[in-house]
This record gives sequence, C-alpha cells and structure tokens, in this order.
Amino acid sequence: MRVLTKNDLINAIAVHGLSKRQAAVVVEAVFDLVIKAFERGEDVRIVGFGHFRIRKKASRKGRNPQTGSEIEITARRVLTFKPSKGLKAKVNTRR
Repeated sequence: MRVLTKNDLINAIAVHGLSKRQAAVVVEAVFDLVIKAFERGEDVRIVGFGHFRIRKKASRKGRNPQTGSEIEITARRVLTFKPSKGLKAKVNTRR
C-alpha cells in the first residue's frame, strides 16, 4: 500500500512547469486556506473531489474499558468527509 505525501503533491505540481519551491508555496497555501476555513467552523467543498464538514458531537457518558467505571466524554467537533459521486465512481472502477 502506498501513501501520498505532501512531497508527492509538490513533485506532481512541479511537473507542470513550476519549480519545486513554487509548487511547495502553492501546496502550503491551499492547506492554509482549508485549515483556516475549518478554524472558522466553515465547510470545505471541492467540486469533483468531496465535501469536508465539521460536525458537533455532544458530550456523552462512556465507560473506561480498563476499570469499567463510567466517564464523561466531552463535547467536541469532528471533521467528516463525504466523497463526490465522481470520486466514488473512480474509486470503485476495477482495473
């Protein structure tokens, strides 16, 4: 199994006529925009790729698996991703 890294993205963008330094600036700028949107509580939708959404989870009671005692799990925000129809289709095509 292969993992796509930030460096792989930079190299792939650099192939299209940018220097690696310029490509790195582009990749960092995109990530910064997405992170700032999340910090403001905004969703991020990339057409043809998918929709990142921040969901609020309420506090709830849980159980410590080691001791069995009941604990309070605090409220938090979680990031979810819903792929676009096009991405789903590409992932599910057989090679």
